[in-house]
Amino acid sequence: MPKTPLHPSPPPLEANDVAIVGGGTVLWFVAFLALLPFQGTLSDHGHGTWPWICLAGGLLGLIGLWYCRARRDAIARSRAAEAAARAAENDGKGPATQSD
Repeated sequence: MPKTPLHPSPPPLEANDVAIVGGGTVLWFVAFLALLPFQGTLSDHGHGTWPWICLAGGLLGLIGLWYCRARRDAIARSRAAEAAARAAENDGKGPATQSD
């Protein structure tokens, strides 16, 4: 017999995705710049790809920033359209002032 949850699931938490992805992207670029002066030493020890991995992480982070901003804007447009549709449906009248 499948178990049923005792309480309904809470709504998902809203986070500032743009700030989170932006912070990670900055960290990747900082790591790239920090490792770049040591490229020769890293190559001598077999770790010459580390700076380029950091650069790739930073570039992928830029794509992530673009995606998060587009998603945030789409969610805002959707919420605005829903609010406008509710306002048009009610014609500015609340349920208490409407007569049948």
